[in-house]
Amino acid sequence: MAKQKLVMIGNGMAGVRTIEDLIKENPDAYEITIFGKEPHPNYNRIQLSNVLQGDMSIEDIILNQLDWYETNKIQLFTGETVVDIDLDNKEVISDQGQRVAYDKLIFATGSSPFFIPVEGIDKQGIIGFRDVSDCEVMIKGAEEYQDAVVIGGGLLGLEAAKGLKNLGMNVSVVHLMPHLMERQLDAAAGAMLKQELEKQGINFLMEKQTVEVLGDERATGLRFKDGSEVKANLVVMAVGIVPNKELAQQAGIVTNRGIIVNDFMETNIEDHYAIGECAEHRGIAYGLVAPLYEQAKVLAKRLANVPTEPYEGSVTGTQLKVAGVDLYSAGEIEGDDQTKAIRVHNEFEGVYKKVLIRDNHVVGTVLYGETTESTRLFRMLSNKEDVRDMTSLSILQAAGEAEEDDVAAMADEVVVCGCNGVTKKTVVDAIHAHNLTSVNEVGGCTNAGRSCGRCKPLIGQILEHTLGDSFDGAAAKDAICSCTTLDRDEVVAEIKEKGLTSVKEVMHVLGWKNEEGCSKCNPALNYYLGMIYADYKDERDARLVNEKMHANIQKDGTYSVVPRMYGGVTTAEDLKKLAEVATKYEVPLVKLTGGQRIGLFGIKKQDLPSVWAELGMQSGYAYGKTLRTVKTCVGARFCRYGTQDSMGLGMELEKKFERIDTPHKFKMGVSACPRNCAESGIKDIGVVGIDGGWEIYVGGNGGTDLRAGDLLYTVKTKEEVMDIASAYLQYYRETGHYLERTSKWVERMGLDHIKSVIEDEKVRRELISRIDQTLERYNEPWQEAIESDEIQGKYYRPVVTN
Repeated sequence: MAKQKLVMIGNGMAGVRTIEDLIKENPDAYEITIFGKEPHPNYNRIQLSNVLQGDMSIEDIILNQLDWYETNKIQLFTGETVVDIDLDNKEVISDQGQRVAYDKLIFATGSSPFFIPVEGIDKQGIIGFRDVSDCEVMIKGAEEYQDAVVIGGGLLGLEAAKGLKNLGMNVSVVHLMPHLMERQLDAAAGAMLKQELEKQGINFLMEKQTVEVLGDERATGLRFKDGSEVKANLVVMAVGIVPNKELAQQAGIVTNRGIIVNDFMETNIEDHYAIGECAEHRGIAYGLVAPLYEQAKVLAKRLANVPTEPYEGSVTGTQLKVAGVDLYSAGEIEGDDQTKAIRVHNEFEGVYKKVLIRDNHVVGTVLYGETTESTRLFRMLSNKEDVRDMTSLSILQAAGEAEEDDVAAMADEVVVCGCNGVTKKTVVDAIHAHNLTSVNEVGGCTNAGRSCGRCKPLIGQILEHTLGDSFDGAAAKDAICSCTTLDRDEVVAEIKEKGLTSVKEVMHVLGWKNEEGCSKCNPALNYYLGMIYADYKDERDARLVNEKMHANIQKDGTYSVVPRMYGGVTTAEDLKKLAEVATKYEVPLVKLTGGQRIGLFGIKKQDLPSVWAELGMQSGYAYGKTLRTVKTCVGARFCRYGTQDSMGLGMELEKKFERIDTPHKFKMGVSACPRNCAESGIKDIGVVGIDGGWEIYVGGNGGTDLRAGDLLYTVKTKEEVMDIASAYLQYYRETGHYLERTSKWVERMGLDHIKSVIEDEKVRRELISRIDQTLERYNEPWQEAIESDEIQGKYYRPVVTN
């Protein structure tokens, strides 16, 4: 019997969860095609605030790697948008002219940020906060501009504000209401939150109504109804979302605020469904992940022809965590005349708790400063438990003195992870069956904790309770990915002990759960093998997409090419090449980068081989986990303040270490004097010229997680700088975790320890010898790519035919 064709428009969390559940229910029912407008696989949109705040990378929040689509024979089109639907012939038409037939169609088009209709709203510098590209715009905007305003003091707005503050901007939050997060918090909790965020440097403009965006082409500020104004070069809209219903609407499907669906996520037209933020169910369009996953479970069973209870709506809870601020709310916030409240307001510790009770049932809860009880209270609210005997309260309880072993008393059927519907029994069974020892391992097996993360503390408690005396919280491992329970040190030790020499061999011998690995462990293993074996031959298939393409993919699916310019120095001949290539290939943007190079942005994928060949220049590795740049000032040769030849040393460092693989990107700077024009104090290695020598700084970071470098040594000669840089870099290569920046590595290892290693002359010489041996194996990988078929589109978009 031929499979039916299922097409899904949208590659987000709700839609892909539907496909995951459908595959579990009936893996052979459909040929599945997914269109996603973004150039990324499915990722955790809830964690975008952590990406913006610098706590995570894009890779960290990917939920389903490209190999998942391939393994499940899903045809995925990334960077391609469906623009029309032919209902008569049951076909979707993309913006690239592609027509794909279907038997059943799912709308998973998500939502867009609401932009308030005021004068000047179409100016440059005004964005929403919904996807990866918005994060990228904010991060780039922070490099050029100083003043940011977030319109909206709700959950998303506050997370965006903290992220922009971490990027070094002056941030103001404009909010129309008297207190923050009025839909989730009462006035008391809202005031506490505002006070805490003000301490962190965020300014608040409360009860302000925006009437105009100031400026010519780009925003320069906002004007309010009361006549007051505020400066702003970057304006983030966070006042709400609008379901993306237009595509369904133009096809004749009934819509209201969103695409109207019944209790089985069916639209008014047979074989057409809607799921997620674009769907309106019983008058509600949900924006939180838990109800969307509940919808996904029902729709998956419906598509698989498995009997299912209808989806009847959801009770939702909201959590916010911004730089140490914990809060949670669910259900009603204020109550009514029939409602009684239990309140705890501990100003001493900054804790506020309110539980609303009606007819002996919890109907709402607000927690600020301490949220460990959120799961239990949400369970009581959802299950309508009788709480007449549960109103006792302890004051000044001794630290560590437990009132009750909640985990031991918790029933097996209690849902631990509300986002993913994972019960306590599922977690416990997985711990026993797979010998799990960490929260991440539990998430890899059960999905618990992989969405909002609110349940992670409870999962940790269940681990401790389940393992008993064998649980070692301090020793709980941080596995390199969900494909294995081994951490970095164990993997490296096994590679050395067993003499493993390839990525596939490591996975096979060490018992990887996923035989093909994932986008986290493949590049990590490739790096560790290269670090261990000086003559290791790089496995290009294990590289991330940008490294395979030797260019950075942009949000519109084009690429940027950034050739090497040693120390920011170029020649007339190279400038001519860049100009000729930019003209020939109609490059839309030629820009000086922050690393003192010239980048060509907007190059088509099929033109990359020709562009590199005609430039004839070495790659600047703007995409790699390697040495990116060595920034220099003009130095003593030209500057009257310069004490040393910064350009000469910078070029020498760059030429020696270019192409060397490192755990994460690595940047250097060389300044000719303490004025530090090359920003050497915030580089992974920074060198500053002084009278009679050089100062060497390490562990700096100029990104979202700003860190000043630590003074490592003061030396007299360039030769000493080269030796110390070599030893330091190799020690970082040998002991750093993959994707660990030196700023984190220095703090983890300790500066004194690193000094003691480098000061040992024998150890230092061994480190230098090993890095020199490794450097001998490198040639220009981009030249190999030009001569192969890799760059012809093999890696950009996984298209799997059945």
